[in-house]
Order: sequence, then C-alpha cells, then structure tokens
Amino acid sequence: MNLTKQLLDGVELRPIRPEDAESFCAAQLRSREQLLPWEPRRPQEWYDPGFQAKRIQQSLDRDNTVPWALVEDGQVIGTATVSNIVPGPWWSGDLGYWVDVTQVGRGLASAAVAAICDLADTELWLHRIAASTATDNARSQRVLGKNGFVQYGVAPDYLHIDGAWRDHNLYQRILNTRGPGEPPA
Repeated sequence: MNLTKQLLDGVELRPIRPEDAESFCAAQLRSREQLLPWEPRRPQEWYDPGFQAKRIQQSLDRDNTVPWALVEDGQVIGTATVSNIVPGPWWSGDLGYWVDVTQVGRGLASAAVAAICDLADTELWLHRIAASTATDNARSQRVLGKNGFVQYGVAPDYLHIDGAWRDHNLYQRILNTRGPGEPPA
C-alpha cells in the first residue's frame, strides 16, 4: 500500500513517524494561538516530543487510523488523519487536518485533503469520508467544499473545543459506489 503523495512546492504527504515528534511539536507551538478556537485545550505534555513520539506510535499501531504528516525539508508543517475507519456496510472514516500557521495560504490543506480522498479511495478502499468543522470555521469549510464534500447536517454540542462544547457542521464525500471493501477496477 502506497500512502505517500507529493503535494505543492515540494511538500510531501506521508505517514507520520515517531521521529517526526520534535518538528511536530515545534509546528504545534508556532500554531498554538491559531489552533485554539478549533482544537481541544492541550495539556503542556502535548508539546513534549517524548509524549508525541509515543502518541504517534500508538496511532500507527491502531488498525482503524491512518495518520499522515505534511513534510517540507524534513520538517512537519501539518498533519492529517483518517480515523474511526469502520469496515462492513459502513466502510467509512473521519478526516481531520491542520496546517502550520507559517504555511497558511499556500493551498496545502486543500491539496492534502484532495490527496487523502484519493488515497482513501484507491488504497484504503473506503466508500465515504466524513469531516466536521466548527460552525464558524469558514476556512476549513472552504477546503472541504473545494474537495467535493457536502454538508449533511449540524451537530449541537458535538466536540469539546477550546474549553466548551461546540456545534459543528457535518460533511461527507462519497468516494465511489463499489461494494464494501472492493478495490478499484
């Protein structure tokens, strides 16, 4: 299974590795203020490379999660994950992503989401990929819209973000109409 893609301007999307923990933490620290309205409150250990190396390995060990890093010049400048992958008649997964504050505006989030949708279809053989955004996260909503996601609902008090339960818009993209778990022709 090839889960690596070249994105824009020499940025690579590839499975994250425990040795990425230090540059992941540096990017998270740089982006801390930008990410506050969109993420859970993070304990201080979140920014510790040792903690992140263990967390990354645990994520890689799960059979229902595929975590990627956006990497430029050997440094993590964002991540994306398809999690909660459910086989059988559902054959779906949930997408999450973020880009380093110093990289915003380059189109990397849109390029990463496009690449992940392709990989979810051709390598993971998923039928559907879902995502959610806070109701006021217009940037992320634009990224999803550019990539063929459609809003199918609103979930009140969906996620605990920035210290409170927040309403979220729910999106999905149907990747194919093959039978569950069928590879592309």
